[in-house]
Parts: sequence; C-alpha cells; structure tokens
Amino acid sequence: MKILYLETSSKNCSVAISDDEKLLCLCEEVSENYKQSESLHTYVEWALEGAEISINEIDVISLGKGPGSYTGLRIGAASAKGFCFGLQKPLVAVNSMESMIESFLNANYDLIIPMLDARRMEVYTASFDGISGEENSQTQAMILDQYSYSELRDKNVLFVGDGCAKAQEILNLPNAEFRNDVYPSAQYLIRKTLEKIKNIDFEDIAYFEPFYLKDFHGVKKQKRED
Repeated sequence: MKILYLETSSKNCSVAISDDEKLLCLCEEVSENYKQSESLHTYVEWALEGAEISINEIDVISLGKGPGSYTGLRIGAASAKGFCFGLQKPLVAVNSMESMIESFLNANYDLIIPMLDARRMEVYTASFDGISGEENSQTQAMILDQYSYSELRDKNVLFVGDGCAKAQEILNLPNAEFRNDVYPSAQYLIRKTLEKIKNIDFEDIAYFEPFYLKDFHGVKKQKRED
C-alpha cells in the first residue's frame, strides 16, 4: 500500500511516501518563514520522483492534523482534501504531537512531552509514555510558569519541540532533557497511520477540519480617518 504523508503544522514543511511501513522518500525543510504555501506541492512532486511512483499509485493520504500553525494547517488540509477528491482515495489524520515522539520511544524516558511554540509563554503540548507511546495527557494549550510540571521532578522526562526552549529557562526539573530542534515530520506519521488504516479509521473528507486547538484571532485593521 502506497501512502502519501503531509505534515505542515510547524516550521517544518514535510512530505513523505511509504510502501506500508517502508519509507520510500522524504522531502522536508525547516524555515522560519513557514514555506508551506510555496513549497508543499513541489515537495510532493520531488517525493513522488524519489519514490519512483506516480500520484495515481497512491492508495491513502495521511495528514498531520495539528495543533500548530493556523495557516500551515489550512494549507495542509486543503492539499490533502484535494488529493483525496482528485484520486478518490481515503484520508487519515494523525495528531502532529504523536509524530514528534516516534524517534525517542524506548530510550529510557518515563515521559516524552512535545511542545510547539504558541507565542509568549504559551505552548501546545501533550504527554506520552516513553515506552508505549500512549497518550498520558490530552493535547492542550498551556501557559508555562515556574510551577509547571513540578510533579515530574523525579521523573526522567524528555521535552521536544521549539516550545521547550522557553520551558527549559523556567522549569526546575533536574532529570529532564530538552530538544528544541525537533519538529513534526511526515516520516513519523507512518506507524499511527497504519494503525488507523487497520482499524478503518478514516476521516469524512467533506467535513474534516484540522485540529486548530484554539480559534484564530487575526489583526483587525484600523479604519483610516482623513
């Protein structure tokens, strides 16, 4: 089964293709300027070329559904829906937080806590078991302070994501490690996607919306008075 993966929830614009669990190709780039709108479809083309298959050979589309960048999520969802409608293929959606922990499982951590920067002292975060990868606490928006995660002081905890840089500055957790260079990546959507396919857990393409977690608040323009 050939699967196309899209992950656009963060600064990392990421596209991957697998044949079942085997990764065939990965194209991604981390950019401070969020390049999803200009790069996503180019990366899809490159990934197909690298995997040596055509778009018509894709059987399932998988999307990192967020939380994360509002604009990035909208671009990813629109593209995923377009491929699904055009190819008449099903859509799988995976929490982007789950893709951030995949490469750190079974590495002697009690908990793995992904964090995406949500501006100021706020982060999008969740908590996962360091062995099984099972979710211990639901994905949420959290405002960090010096008392956050104080109950984990004696645990071996790994924080990952660009939001953990500010966490490291204020949290008093002597056994914790921090990796702020980790972003959601399409290559780490594979395991959860295959689980969802096995369980026939597909999205309703027409009504699917990304996991925004918070409402979008744009900047209201002031009316000019002459």
